[in-house]
Amino acid sequence: MDCIYKDPNQPTEARIEDLLSRMSLREKAGQMTQIERSVATPSVLKDLSIGSILSAGGSGPFDKALSADWADMVDGFQKSALESRLGIPLLYGIDAVHGNNNIYGATIFPHNVGLGATRDADLAQRIGVATALEVRASGIHYTFAPSVAVCRDPRWGRCYESYSSDTDIVRKMTSIITGLQGKPPPGHPKGYPFVAGRNNVVACAKHFVGDGGTNKGINEGNTILSYEDLERIHMTPYPDCISQGVATIMVSYSSWNGTQMHAHLFLLTDVLKVKLGFKGFLISDWEGVDRLSKPNPLGSNYRTSLCTAVNAGIDMVMVPHGYSKFLEDLIDLVESGEIPMARIDDAVERILRVKFVAGIFEYPYSDRSLLDTVGCKLHRDLAREAVRKSLVLLKNGKNPTKPFLPLDRKAKRVLVAGSNADNLGYQCGGWTATWCGASGRITIGTTVLEAIKEAVGDKTEVIYEQNPSPATFEGQDFSYAIVVVGEGPYAEFTGDNSELIIPFNANDVISLVTDRIPTLVILISGRPLVLEPWILEKMDALVAAWLPGSEGGGITDVVFGDYDFEGRLPVTWFKSVEQLPIHPEDNSYDPLFPFGFGLTYNKKGPLN
Repeated sequence: MDCIYKDPNQPTEARIEDLLSRMSLREKAGQMTQIERSVATPSVLKDLSIGSILSAGGSGPFDKALSADWADMVDGFQKSALESRLGIPLLYGIDAVHGNNNIYGATIFPHNVGLGATRDADLAQRIGVATALEVRASGIHYTFAPSVAVCRDPRWGRCYESYSSDTDIVRKMTSIITGLQGKPPPGHPKGYPFVAGRNNVVACAKHFVGDGGTNKGINEGNTILSYEDLERIHMTPYPDCISQGVATIMVSYSSWNGTQMHAHLFLLTDVLKVKLGFKGFLISDWEGVDRLSKPNPLGSNYRTSLCTAVNAGIDMVMVPHGYSKFLEDLIDLVESGEIPMARIDDAVERILRVKFVAGIFEYPYSDRSLLDTVGCKLHRDLAREAVRKSLVLLKNGKNPTKPFLPLDRKAKRVLVAGSNADNLGYQCGGWTATWCGASGRITIGTTVLEAIKEAVGDKTEVIYEQNPSPATFEGQDFSYAIVVVGEGPYAEFTGDNSELIIPFNANDVISLVTDRIPTLVILISGRPLVLEPWILEKMDALVAAWLPGSEGGGITDVVFGDYDFEGRLPVTWFKSVEQLPIHPEDNSYDPLFPFGFGLTYNKKGPLN
């Protein structure tokens, strides 16, 4: 074998050095390019030596395509890439942030905020293992997960992507990286990327750094903090990720004290690469370079922005569409000396390191034997366990000595109501099937209503009325009601919300029902929402269920008493939005429910 880089028995660094020495500037620039699937043609992949493709939310081969269809598509792209002069394989990336959530029929796990309520690092790791299998089954090698944001303000539209407002809980849950990538052996070099094998994926800790700390929770906003506080609150999870061999880190759209992260040489290079010793690659966010030159990203500013971003330390750019301009400008910047060749070589070394470590040179194509894992019973049972453990019991009985839960599954007649009772899309939230998620039966799963019907006795009559009216109650002798309300799906800036009121006239529905029959309210949401005293008083019981995903049975497992409540609030539940941001360390801390709160059946008093 004449090429060292093609020999798997050679040391990784020798393979990188050999391959780099054979590459032209054009090929190096190609490796630094990540393009969206929709613009990836065989000739582009082959002739430009493109390093990576991604699927944006919902960008698949066709509507409701299955994992096998995705694998066919990714393998087709890979075939073209391998026909390039040097045959460097593609890295294919996707946002698998709560299971392989873009793909129809995949297991959808609870969003991170719910996992944060479990405080269970082992559970997070097992979810990582399952997610990796389902992602690899679809032919994909790389997930843009986990988010290790520390959400300091629930007004932020990405609140649900954060495990907690508490840095220590976020640090604990980074164990999902070991699930996704595998566990590095003892003595694995510090900061060096690690991927165990073909059942694992390349992970991505994101978004570096301070994404969850922006002023007023504005997405892509400005995080105003001293360096000490930035490090203590927002940066501390990253060394945990790096020590687990995380292969990539994504840069945040946000700014720190007015400087955009995509331009931040000190934080990206001096801190992350030098001080923390990160040896994987840094990737921009979607159009992250363009956003350095608002308001006219495609004007003459793009070249300047690109120069700034690459010199700051970004290795791979999620372009994602305008690759011709990107490559033309990047090559010109190197030829003019504005970006040193050493910076390009460093970027390409890091990208190749991840590809070699991940075994993609040896195994570029999908492994069809993994297809049976997609949405399998084992994975759905794991998701159901995660739902059970994530539920936080906020109220149980109008009189604490007379608990309302668990519910009687042999009751004669039960009313189920509310906007989120029978809506799988609402239950899964954003980043499901599409970028922002959608309403209705968007994938395979069990709604809360379906789970209730499965859980109750044969003789129990379940009556479902999404929006009940006074007529609903005429001549009916209901034992109790279960009202399931909450948010519709959203992602990123579409979820920024300064009011945080439960939508879909939820309070009217709750009020109507609670005035007539004893009621359990289940709240499906990505964050705490306003609960006014008058509405809270009317409820007999209240459960925060977060965004539980495809397995609604986890909710009925607990409310009917097969399992106890274990979840504790991963964030503070505020009384009014005027209090925000609110944290336990504040002198004036006066929450509706404190951080860490959660009731149980068996223990007297709250968990915290």
